[in-house]
Amino acid sequence: MTIEALALSATMALAAGLVGCFAVMRRMALAGDALSHVALPGIGIALALHVHPLFGAAAMLLFAGLLVWAIEERSHLALETIIGVVFSGALAIGSLMTTGEDLIDALFGGAGTVSRPEMIFGVLTAAAVTLFVLSQRHALIVTLVSPDIARTVGIDVKRLNLLFLEMFALTVALGLRYLGVLLMGSLIIIPAATAKRVSRNLTQMLTVAAALAIFVTVVGSLAADHFHRPTGPFIVTLAAVMFFLSALWGE
Repeated sequence: MTIEALALSATMALAAGLVGCFAVMRRMALAGDALSHVALPGIGIALALHVHPLFGAAAMLLFAGLLVWAIEERSHLALETIIGVVFSGALAIGSLMTTGEDLIDALFGGAGTVSRPEMIFGVLTAAAVTLFVLSQRHALIVTLVSPDIARTVGIDVKRLNLLFLEMFALTVALGLRYLGVLLMGSLIIIPAATAKRVSRNLTQMLTVAAALAIFVTVVGSLAADHFHRPTGPFIVTLAAVMFFLSALWGE
């Protein structure tokens, strides 16, 4: 694995750890896995049009975030219900559109050489996600506790929810190259869930989740490169081990 790829994976992990904290607190533990499924049709369309798969996946994920937000606002169904229904269908459609090695790479990820467009997209997107979470963390917490109180103090709850879903979608897009459609949601959720167990406040949780996500991503990527295997399973396995250790330690 090149230094560029390792650095890009670390920036992706930073964004995943931060976004994951609020996803866990909003009880979106399964949303990351479901949301990542919609990237598959985007990858299939991009390959058919000879466009970089990353950009097809990102465009489809952003559209999906907007769609979920609109349905939630109109139907008042639970967020996980909407995501589960919409993106299970997306996974099925994407599987029909993507075949062979392209499907395997899309499902499980891989390191490889990082192109200049990927590097630029990854750095800018990770910076945008990180800036959003850190600047809006207090507003996100107030909205989580009570949307009514949030509106009273001048927070645009609808707009904030939309922005969070879009940042969540971009974070999923960031990690597809390394973890694939099936496993990216796990990197968003597991480090945050681990951090929640060992942290006493929001600042600690954000710090621990980001550090843990970076650690498992870097170490998992290096291990996968050494054994010539897909990166996703190594990263998620290591993250799961850390979670179970924290659970045992907490007891």
